[in-house]
Amino acid sequence: SLLEAFAQRLEALGALGSWAAPLFFIAAYVAASVAFVPGALLTLLAGAVFGLSRGVPLVFISAVLGSSAAFGIARTLMRERVTRWLERDARSAAVNDAVAAEGLKIVLLLRLSPVVPYNLLNYALGASRIRYRDFVAGSFGMLPGTVLYTYYGKVIGDVTALAAGTSPPRGAEYY
Repeated sequence: SLLEAFAQRLEALGALGSWAAPLFFIAAYVAASVAFVPGALLTLLAGAVFGLSRGVPLVFISAVLGSSAAFGIARTLMRERVTRWLERDARSAAVNDAVAAEGLKIVLLLRLSPVVPYNLLNYALGASRIRYRDFVAGSFGMLPGTVLYTYYGKVIGDVTALAAGTSPPRGAEYY
């Protein structure tokens, strides 16, 4: 599968040095965010490959950069198209009005919700009247979900290692 090939590529790059795999991961996450690939898949993968302590900051940085790229595209290149798409749904119009009035608070709450799709929200907020600084500050609402999914990925990585007959590292992160 594509995800398995990506994980193998990350592990191969990790052998080259401490900077290559994280930079490759960040670039892939940003591209995936723009292309509507679910961020949860890459977040799980980050936990399996990088562990919890390296995976969480790496995913958070990647998610902020990816969401900013989608925000920028929606704000500039595709603003009219995204706006027309959002106007078809009364709920989207209500969210747009709320974001204009209480930007940071609404983005923070939307980021905390596991129900609101990450990729869709990035484009919708780009077409809204929110200030970019509120958009980025509200990204901290992604942290609880990021920690949770990265942890799940770490557990999946540990189980996979055990199934392959190797023992996962047993540092503080393990316990």
